[in-house]
Amino acid sequence: MASLLTAPLTKPKPFFLLSSSRPLNTSPSLNFTRISFNNSQKLAPFRPPSLVAAFSEKGLKRDVKASAAATEAGDYRRILLSDVMVKKKEKGVWWEREWTPNDFGAVAVVLSMHLLSLLAPFQFNWKAVSVAFVLYIITGLLGVTLSFHRNLTHKSFKLPKWLEYLFAYCGAQALQGHPIDWVSTHRYHHQFCDSDKDPHSPLEGFWFSHMNWMFDTNTITQRVGEPNNVTDLEKQPFYQFLRTTYIWHPVALGIALYAMGGLPFVVWGMGVRIVWVYHITWLVNSACHVWGKQAYNTGDLSKNNWWVAALAFGEGWHNNHHAFEYSARHGLEWWQLDMTWYVVRFLQAIGLATDVKLPSEAQKQRMALTSD
Repeated sequence: MASLLTAPLTKPKPFFLLSSSRPLNTSPSLNFTRISFNNSQKLAPFRPPSLVAAFSEKGLKRDVKASAAATEAGDYRRILLSDVMVKKKEKGVWWEREWTPNDFGAVAVVLSMHLLSLLAPFQFNWKAVSVAFVLYIITGLLGVTLSFHRNLTHKSFKLPKWLEYLFAYCGAQALQGHPIDWVSTHRYHHQFCDSDKDPHSPLEGFWFSHMNWMFDTNTITQRVGEPNNVTDLEKQPFYQFLRTTYIWHPVALGIALYAMGGLPFVVWGMGVRIVWVYHITWLVNSACHVWGKQAYNTGDLSKNNWWVAALAFGEGWHNNHHAFEYSARHGLEWWQLDMTWYVVRFLQAIGLATDVKLPSEAQKQRMALTSD
């Protein structure tokens, strides 16, 4: 669905429970249009209430009194240290559902990397730690946050094809999926953010948004359908090649690390590094929709979270990102550390990054929660 990159998106409207005595605003001003990559303007902003409860099956607002009564009856629970309310699920539902080969494969990969990382204390040496740190930068910063996220998903800037492909290959070594799959999921997340069609909203529970969604491909397919929003990547032979050969590239890296430094290099350069990048990426999906502050009126749960930003190379300024999806810079304030932006800015300075997109001051003022 190439129109995701060129046209404004309209999401199902979320239902909010108020923590104060202020009545629920059900006026048409709750409707909004997302900023698209052509920087179209949004409608007048509104102030989102503090407690998000749940969505109906069709994404429409639920009855306030009925939802409040359900909450009092214990049908909902609050995520720890947050104001996000999620509906309680029946025990065993997640385990008793139908599991696909892709689900079992995802569990096997994630579990094996975690088990491998447990050997780290017994395979410690500083060379192995240094290899893990360098690969953390290469696969996490250059691969996932710069390439997969800001370049391929949101087209925040352009790179020469050779450099675009190089950074995308670095992302494939993060073992988070090939570019076509990763980009498709993230575009759907923005299209349906924190609605009943969002692939990984914390409204389904913190751990669902953090990692469990990856092990339930049938549910994701039922929500958004087959991945048909990445035709821009699917028509390029390089990304087709990575899709068909994806798993062999991390395997080849593991063999190379073993040849260079034995088991310590594999444990730290693959196990520890991959698990570390896993969780800092997943925290953007989970923690940044649960804990933090909102500076902009995005109509969803996205938060700015400083400690996730520090770990994830600036991705933790998530409310900023949801307000201006096209922006190459997520840390919009001078004090908001954004390592990915600094790299993009360097590439721009030497002429490698072009068409770098940023929000204007007028756009930021329009979206700010302090706007009238």
